[in-house]
Amino acid sequence: MSQMSTNVILDIQDLHVRFPVFGGVLLRRIGEVRAVDGVSFALRQGETLGLVGESGCGKTTVGRSIVNIVRAMSYRVDVSGRILYHHASGTVDLVTLDRGRMRPYRADIQMVFQDPYSSLNPRMTVRQIVEEPLRIHTDDSRAERERRVQWLLEKVGLSSEHANRYPHEFSGGQRQRIGIARALATNPRIVIADEPVSALDVSIQAQVINLMQDLQQEFGLSYVFIAHDLSVVRHISDRILVMYLGSLVESGPADEIYRRPLHPYSRALLSAVPRPDPDAARARRARLSDDIPSPLNKPSGCGFRTRCPIARASCAEEVPPLLYRDGRDVACPWSE
Repeated sequence: MSQMSTNVILDIQDLHVRFPVFGGVLLRRIGEVRAVDGVSFALRQGETLGLVGESGCGKTTVGRSIVNIVRAMSYRVDVSGRILYHHASGTVDLVTLDRGRMRPYRADIQMVFQDPYSSLNPRMTVRQIVEEPLRIHTDDSRAERERRVQWLLEKVGLSSEHANRYPHEFSGGQRQRIGIARALATNPRIVIADEPVSALDVSIQAQVINLMQDLQQEFGLSYVFIAHDLSVVRHISDRILVMYLGSLVESGPADEIYRRPLHPYSRALLSAVPRPDPDAARARRARLSDDIPSPLNKPSGCGFRTRCPIARASCAEEVPPLLYRDGRDVACPWSE
């Protein structure tokens, strides 16, 4: 894990992201998907924040909101709340910026995408892929960009000989290294890693995670590491945030949450992690009833109550707030 400072570089306050849903012959608005529903957290300089949860919980939308590409992907989306980026020139709310005004900050906040097979343009060489951010965000000469590309490729464990090849000539792990090199091209302060190893073999996952940790120590990067597997984020994260149906249900130090999760959903996520002793794992497995509810029709009160083994009637009345207990914040008054 990183040696983080106490300086907050990014402050997310009450973030809401809602996607409209249209239906009928006239395509009228018939509802909305509350993908992110009041999420708040802070990222410190040099820290790695693990953001975990099942598919559809909103964690990727949080990452895309930070890099401010949600509106470009769905122009009718409603984004509210504040994403305060503490830049050298002052604090700016990224939510309020359009594409043009976001551009000066784009170099500081980069993203590594989940699928290394679709995130790289197949018609561009590796040199062109890594060089593209430099052409957009810097005034470097062609020779300077060339030297920077070679240096970046070597930093991620590739060689300058790979620069003239195309993405289809590389394995999944190598492609993800190219994506990391592209993200580092502009000397970012923050990297949003959206499940960067989920499409890779287990042996390759460890290599990519170790690479990201080495680069973090060398360049002082701050990571938001998005994943659905608690075992992946445990070793790279300083803190872990657990999301369910658009809301945070638990947050705290990574080792504490992995050792003794408090929220029933965190326990269920942890019990799904493979264990070396199958009998012991089966004995402590927290089973969830039913499937995850649709974000179109979230349950009243606590969103997890329809699958929770300790749910009570009062859980349907109001959304439980995150309360500090035993060294972390947990959104469940009944957890122990």
